Amino acid sequence: MAKQKAGEHLVASNKRARHDYHIFDTYEAGLVLTGSEVKSLREGRASLNEAFIFIEYGEAWLESAYIPEYINGTWTNHAPRRKRKLLLHRAQIDKFFIKTRDGGMTIVPLKLYFNNGRAKVEIALAKGKKEYDKRQTLREKQDKREAERAMRERNRLGE
Repeated sequence: MAKQKAGEHLVASNKRARHDYHIFDTYEAGLVLTGSEVKSLREGRASLNEAFIFIEYGEAWLESAYIPEYINGTWTNHAPRRKRKLLLHRAQIDKFFIKTRDGGMTIVPLKLYFNNGRAKVEIALAKGKKEYDKRQTLREKQDKREAERAMRERNRLGE
């Protein structure tokens, strides 16, 4: 996964997305949130496991992201799985719409974080992997890990 930048505080990440999809382009989008959602995120409580992004009437929406109710909230608390609007440029939204409509691609959220105090979500233009692609990716990861282990052992014995 990508390294965390300075001033960035990770809240949640979607680890399954990199396993299930070929990631092509990544973008940073702002989120329209209520006050209780921001407070709940600052406590580090959120999940992107079942979340997805869709385009509707020229606007991008994040659906099924789980942000639990704020513990100290009152009757003004938010619904945990409500759809949330994403803040993107018009050109980006148009590009996403064309790619998802024509190219058989999808838009997936990768991580939810605070960047200099503002809630952001990293989204990616992706295409689903087949079962054999997933196995091949796992095999490559395992081979790389074994090679690094062997090199580390060789360097340790050589000193």
